[in-house]
Amino acid sequence: MSSEYAILQLGDEKVELPIQIGTEGNRVIDIAKLYGETGYITLDDAFANTGATTSAITYIDGEKGILRYRGYPIEEIAERCEITETAYLLIYGELPTAEQLETFRTNIRAHKLLHEGMKTIFAGFPPDAHPMAILSSVVGALAIYCPDSLEPSDPQQCELAIFRMLGKMSTIAAFSFKQSIGRPFIYPQNNLTYCQNFLRMMFAVPSEEYEMDPDFVSALNLLLVLHADHGQNCSTSTVRMVGSSTVNLFSSVSAGICALWGAFHGGANEACINMLEGIHADNDNLGKHIDRAKDPNDNYRLMGFGHRVYKNYDPRATIIKETCHKLLEKNNLKNPIFEIALELEEVALSDSYFIERKLYPNVDFYSGIIYNLMGIPKQMFTVIFALGRLPGWIAHWREMHLAPGGMRIHRPRQLYTGSTERKFVPLIKR
Repeated sequence: MSSEYAILQLGDEKVELPIQIGTEGNRVIDIAKLYGETGYITLDDAFANTGATTSAITYIDGEKGILRYRGYPIEEIAERCEITETAYLLIYGELPTAEQLETFRTNIRAHKLLHEGMKTIFAGFPPDAHPMAILSSVVGALAIYCPDSLEPSDPQQCELAIFRMLGKMSTIAAFSFKQSIGRPFIYPQNNLTYCQNFLRMMFAVPSEEYEMDPDFVSALNLLLVLHADHGQNCSTSTVRMVGSSTVNLFSSVSAGICALWGAFHGGANEACINMLEGIHADNDNLGKHIDRAKDPNDNYRLMGFGHRVYKNYDPRATIIKETCHKLLEKNNLKNPIFEIALELEEVALSDSYFIERKLYPNVDFYSGIIYNLMGIPKQMFTVIFALGRLPGWIAHWREMHLAPGGMRIHRPRQLYTGSTERKFVPLIKR
């Protein structure tokens, strides 16, 4: 704890607010006792400048374009780690030894199968149900089928819940897709890696052998690693807030999935492809859409550009861009959607309007293109984002429950702007 203070002047009263300093030198004003000492609260719409917690998981410097998992630069993690190793790092704080990693993988594989009774849940959904709706519902139902891993205060139950969540999520995600297209479920195989298993469960059919492209496996792993955590974003904050009531991991993650679904969060990659298809349907008139995006009187937005945190190039976009172009060149595709994307990227990196506003292509711009190249349908884009973000959700849920001094339920305050006290009018006189 720093001995520095910020002074807040409230009329004739001066209030000392402690300043806390993070390990990277970032400084925050601690207002936890402000209401108790003065009766005042602070107002920060959408929590744009409010730290809701302390965390040792992910460091982000949006001005410099820095992202680190547990201190390790995302560039190194993306190059050297696969998703289960990344998950171990995020959840437990250290890179695993070879023995620890194999044990971790074994525990995840042991829990990839679903209770057969859960098939009836999938069968109850209509054919046009969105896979994200199915995913959140079935993940929530794990609390019914896993009653022995619901208690956050029991370390053994917590560990079991973590393994079950990591193991079953990819199976549920793949089954959600199969249900939406009316195809038979494909069960996981323990001799395959996490990404190989998921692609097989997604695309294999019982009537023929399935051959997967190793470049697609690598690309999927990269996308999952890059999405594994990103600080106190909307869905992670949701997992922490819901989990602060001491509810089980499955229910907390189910809530996070719902938060991720929105077009301004995890659904941005799907919205990006929709945008590109819309430009193509409009006679490939890219200039028209760029002009609309620049028009202050038009609410039209170019999806996949800019970021709430990054005021520089998103480091994840820098990494994924190379893979995106590699897959395009390998497949020698002349798809008009991809050509529009490449042209739009070139405009954004050279047009002063985008440069001055720091509207660089972000991770959603490139990830949607890669998913499309892999043959993954648009409605599954956010599902795969959820798969990638799962380790981060688990890490934050676990960190919150292990916090020194215990955990408090999240309960934001508000500035009331409604009516003052009014006299009730009986129904007959209204």
